Amino acid sequence: MFRVWSVCVSLVLILWGTSEKVQGKASKLWLQPLNETFLQTGVFPSGFLWGVGTAAFPTEGSWDADGKGESVWDCFTRHTDPSSNSYIQWEEDLESVRYLGVNFYAFSLSWTRIFPDGNAKAHPNPAGVQHYRRLIGKLKELQVEPVVTLFHWDFPQVLQERFGGWLNRTTADVFADYAAFCFQTFGAEVRYWITMHNPFLLAVQGYGTGAHAPGVTGDPADPFIAAHNLLRAHAKAWHVYDKHFRPHQHGKVSITLGSHWVEPLHAQATPTNLELCQKAMEAVIGWFAEPIYGSGDYPESLKASHRGVIPEFSVQERLWMKGTADFFSLAFGRETQRVGQGLARFGQTVKLDLRSILVWVQQTYGDPQVLVAESGWFSDASVGVEDTVAIYLMKRFIMQVMQAVSVDAVRVFGYTAWSLLDGFEWNHGYSMRTGLFYIDFSKPERHRVPKTSAHFYRRLVKDNGFPAENTPRIEGRFPCDFQFGVSESVLQVHLRPFSPQFTDPQLYRWNVSGDGVLTRVTGVLLHMQPAQCTDFLFIQKHLLLLGVTGSSHYRFALDWTQLAPGGDPEKVRFYRCVLMELQRRGIRPVVTLYHPSYRSPSLGLPEPLHANGGWRNASTVEVFVSYAMFCYREFGALVSTWITINEPNRLNEAYAEEWQTVVRHLLLAHAKAWHIYDAQFRRKQGGAVSLALHADWVEPANPFLESHKSAQQQFLEFELGRFLDPLIGGGNEGRGNTSDDERAELKGALDFIALNHFTTCLVLPWKQPTLLNQEHGCALMKDATWKVSHRGQALVPWGLRRMLGWVRNRYDDRLPIIVTATGVDDQAVHDDQLRQSYIRSYLQEALKAHELDAVNLRGFYIWNLQDQHDLQFGLFSSAAHHSRPKASVSVYRDIISHRGFPSAADLRPLTCRGVDNGTRCELCTRIAENKPLLFFSVCVSVSASMLGSLTRSSEH
Repeated sequence: MFRVWSVCVSLVLILWGTSEKVQGKASKLWLQPLNETFLQTGVFPSGFLWGVGTAAFPTEGSWDADGKGESVWDCFTRHTDPSSNSYIQWEEDLESVRYLGVNFYAFSLSWTRIFPDGNAKAHPNPAGVQHYRRLIGKLKELQVEPVVTLFHWDFPQVLQERFGGWLNRTTADVFADYAAFCFQTFGAEVRYWITMHNPFLLAVQGYGTGAHAPGVTGDPADPFIAAHNLLRAHAKAWHVYDKHFRPHQHGKVSITLGSHWVEPLHAQATPTNLELCQKAMEAVIGWFAEPIYGSGDYPESLKASHRGVIPEFSVQERLWMKGTADFFSLAFGRETQRVGQGLARFGQTVKLDLRSILVWVQQTYGDPQVLVAESGWFSDASVGVEDTVAIYLMKRFIMQVMQAVSVDAVRVFGYTAWSLLDGFEWNHGYSMRTGLFYIDFSKPERHRVPKTSAHFYRRLVKDNGFPAENTPRIEGRFPCDFQFGVSESVLQVHLRPFSPQFTDPQLYRWNVSGDGVLTRVTGVLLHMQPAQCTDFLFIQKHLLLLGVTGSSHYRFALDWTQLAPGGDPEKVRFYRCVLMELQRRGIRPVVTLYHPSYRSPSLGLPEPLHANGGWRNASTVEVFVSYAMFCYREFGALVSTWITINEPNRLNEAYAEEWQTVVRHLLLAHAKAWHIYDAQFRRKQGGAVSLALHADWVEPANPFLESHKSAQQQFLEFELGRFLDPLIGGGNEGRGNTSDDERAELKGALDFIALNHFTTCLVLPWKQPTLLNQEHGCALMKDATWKVSHRGQALVPWGLRRMLGWVRNRYDDRLPIIVTATGVDDQAVHDDQLRQSYIRSYLQEALKAHELDAVNLRGFYIWNLQDQHDLQFGLFSSAAHHSRPKASVSVYRDIISHRGFPSAADLRPLTCRGVDNGTRCELCTRIAENKPLLFFSVCVSVSASMLGSLTRSSEH
């Protein structure tokens, strides 16, 4: 083991060298990263080729059947058999290919099945030749194009023993003879040939570390000698085809090269890091690509450091080598990434970024046509047919190809999913799976069972990509009473006055002795003016920012810890002043009574309540109701909309073991506060009361499994239904441990539905429930193709529309809905493009829900107004950064001024006059509903008055 590690380290050092400068043609990829794209849907060009691939050794089995000879892999693995048994069950393989609906099937020939001792000048094995004739013929009948690889690592053992394998120069001639026979025998029906698959792994693992067959270790020069002869063999085969077969067969020949992708250490594009990144690419794909697609010679970074170790090409050989490929065939698989990580030990990060590799190839080698000849990952052997993670890895890679094609204009013409079916995965054996079709290796039948990734790929092939499932952008406006707002957490009390003169009766003189300070005049007291709201400098500054957004509404939370009855009256005055100033500016407040905070040790509760068990204790309910009554009395004349509790469904995390009791107490606290308002304050104040629920959408992680669809409903019912059902009704009114009297008290205690929506997740059943998820039994994951923010929040605009639709359908549109908080973090100081895109796209989905789905949506509030410290969710930077507006402020204000997305022909701002865009009181609603009768009554009254006046005049 130590010897293999030493060889690996030596190889890494040889490949890297020390300090030579590298001038890579594509270094600007690290200086100027690829354009960010929000592309999440789209289709490939017409004629794009979809395929699936296998290799002979992992799948065929029958290592010595019908005269087949022994390969180095047969010997290396001690004749593992029968693997997937594809030599016998090849027709089942083709049924699997047909099921996927692909355009081509890429497979490799077993050299020793055609020539048992590897000698192509001897007589071929008739059984082997017949097998591949049948396979190719049947593919043509199915109208599936065969893409044939001559050599995928299973080198004849006889030649390995006789010549030393690829360390012998004459092996290239033997390979050329073998290639000529295959071209002659099968070429009439084969349009695409691959000479060999990923020679990088064979050279490094087979002749360096010994991890692959033939397991050669020892001499540091061996990998370079083997690579040199592999390149020569490929070139000879290409020239054979070009000279003798191309004129009448009209096919194309290439070599499949593997690659990883690296990023600079800590994303720092320093000259040293760029050099190391370029070296890392040239040490893997450039090692073989530069001689064929570039200069005809090895990369300068390798040559300069290892003269005398790497064999040299003569001038004639360079000309002969250059251009020996008709297209670029790229492999992007797990093993190349793993080996690439070993070469990136000096400060690079290996990333699963197929798009960047494709662009690197485009910019480095003159924009060739590209076939992605291998793309896939692996699953653990225990996964079985429900390979959910594999779906999203495949989607991620294919999405990256689509971006390379549509955004970067890379000329990719085909994609090969790897692999068709589970097999014996080289040195990993049966411990890992790569197939789209599952095989139970404990059973002799070896039936091919489609995994969920096969269903996914089949649908993708049929759709030619990812067509948009959602309605395209629509034009339209929100109604005049729609609430455009900004949402905030607890608005902290700021008691610092505007000027000390307003609170200090002393008289001062300035700069009496030239020292530039205030000196008190003794014996003189000034008459103080009454306290004014202008005393609070914070309020003016804060609401000035709010006014810039153009918002009609502002939602903020009171600080319960500061407003306990009997507390400091100045703190009450502060909030009253905020509300009065909002009223003066024509902005409607939405006030939250309790906004739990995980930053607070007491979760935002007054400390005595928290110390007494918090929401575990029923006494907290009564204290909250008293607090609510106090707030209604003190501020209710200035507040038309109340939120009792923000996101009670998120308090599970703090009370995991007693969440059922906590939910009961939270519901009762809300309901009792609602009833207090309804009985004592509604008639006079005319407001509305609700609670705000966290309402992120979830999609089944695996849409092909009923268990995942059930998990979606379970999760939504747990997140929303356990709070809304008792209050509105929806099928679970009796859920939990509430009594009949309590259920009666809960029912109807809601004036509107308030939802805080930020993102969408994927949901799946959790096999080992924990205290936090034992009720819904679900786990969450993300789609790797979704755009995410710095903090990992996925941008999935259509999730908002689906959430709104789910709520409407479940509760029959009984109550209006308000999105009381939504937003995304963005690290940009000013040009916050992520947030701008978020605002536009999420408001678009809100408009679709309103206009197309008839959702009674009444408002949309952006979270939040201003950053506190770091760049996060704020529309404005923090006070420490001068409260500067970000570009998203202009975007939001523009949408508000137009009340949505009007057509190009109607871009003038919409003015709404005399509109009450709060939640209307019952009396106001009845008056509005009887406008004709009211107008008639007024007319009668006016007429009677005028008639009376005339009568009195005539009498005089």
